[in-house]
Amino acid sequence: MSAPAAPVPVAIEVEAARYALLRRLAPSMRHHLVVNLQPIGMIYEVMDRRLKAPVPDLANVQDSAGKINGFAKAALASCVDVVSWLAPDDSAVTAVPEAARECASLLATSLSFRGYALRNEVGDVPGTVRRATIRHLLAGSLLHCTDHMPAPAEVVLSATPQQDAALLRITVRPVEGDQAMGTEANYRRITWEDLQALAAAEAVPVVREPDGLSLRLPWRPA
Repeated sequence: MSAPAAPVPVAIEVEAARYALLRRLAPSMRHHLVVNLQPIGMIYEVMDRRLKAPVPDLANVQDSAGKINGFAKAALASCVDVVSWLAPDDSAVTAVPEAARECASLLATSLSFRGYALRNEVGDVPGTVRRATIRHLLAGSLLHCTDHMPAPAEVVLSATPQQDAALLRITVRPVEGDQAMGTEANYRRITWEDLQALAAAEAVPVVREPDGLSLRLPWRPA
């Protein structure tokens, strides 16, 4: 039996949900941006010392310059990637495993601080989906589940290909473990109403389950 469609949200509800989601993602995005910038300063200091030597080792200097160039390109790519969260390309599509890897990489550290171990078990799922849709709904779903299900817990992300869609499941399993380093979110919780608004705006069914939730994202041509 197909999942019941969520009520069509008004524009202000969708925008409020998107704003709340981006505010929650902001610390993770900031880390994502600086991770490739921090090494540049350290490499520069080493290269500067080598250049001041009586007989500079030009091979090592050239190697350092190449590393700076590589980190600079990666930092630029990160900036472009973060901007695409704010102003998504409606025509962009992505593979489900790539989107799952991206969202898991973005959120794993912040979730671990709150007492949640994120496991990405999405395997080889053929086909592509709209990139903005899976990004926002998957990130929002992960935050919603961890906002409303107590830690410590294991959060398992899985996906199953269907004829006309990809079925994503988020399962939260309580575990025994140490207390979280911090449980307070940097902004308000992502509510079920927020998630419904985001899902309805994308025409994606979202279904509550006893230990998590599921999303059914329609395929898009590559």
